[in-house]
Amino acid sequence: MNTTLPEALTVPEVMTALRLSRSKVYDLIRTKQLPSFTVGRARRIPADELTRYIRNQIEETA
Repeated sequence: MNTTLPEALTVPEVMTALRLSRSKVYDLIRTKQLPSFTVGRARRIPADELTRYIRNQIEETA
């Protein structure tokens, strides 16, 4: 994964990073597994929250 991520990612950027569909990313957001915020109508996911989500997934499967 690219270590020079911006502070906040778009849904398409998260889709690419996790190799998931748009609906799955929105499911993660809706179920509070992946925190996000909105600016106007734009949804953003903090990069550190994406990293936390990935680490949690790794820990759960280990």
